[in-house]
Amino acid sequence: MFELHPRLAADTVPVGRFPLSLLLLSKDANYPWCILVPQREDVFELHHLSEEDQQQLTRESCRLAEVMTSVFDAHTMNVAALGNVVRQLHVHHIVRFEDDPAWPQPIWGQKPATQYTEAQLEDRLEHLRAALVGEDFQILT
Repeated sequence: MFELHPRLAADTVPVGRFPLSLLLLSKDANYPWCILVPQREDVFELHHLSEEDQQQLTRESCRLAEVMTSVFDAHTMNVAALGNVVRQLHVHHIVRFEDDPAWPQPIWGQKPATQYTEAQLEDRLEHLRAALVGEDFQILT
């Protein structure tokens, strides 16, 4: 049975669900930052997914990247699956701007996380959910 890694649960807020993946929003307000987590037990790498699930994750990732680029007017998108701290397969989608706190370096270790205010969090969730809503995306609250 699929269970979300405790670290991912602690560091994120649920946004919604695609057919394969949970969509989470990082609690770090320094960057628009979402994480896709395929809902499969004991999957640690992309190649552990079935071919069908690999294709579905690619579709979900591309849709999310396109929406985030549009909603946040991104300069570029950083998309990466890193398993150094949390082994469970998860794919980061981070909007980058030329004036963001870490530009042009990777975001990790550049600046301490900044928490959202309640209003900022609700606004970010509302914009993401409104842009993603559709037959293949279910909102989670």
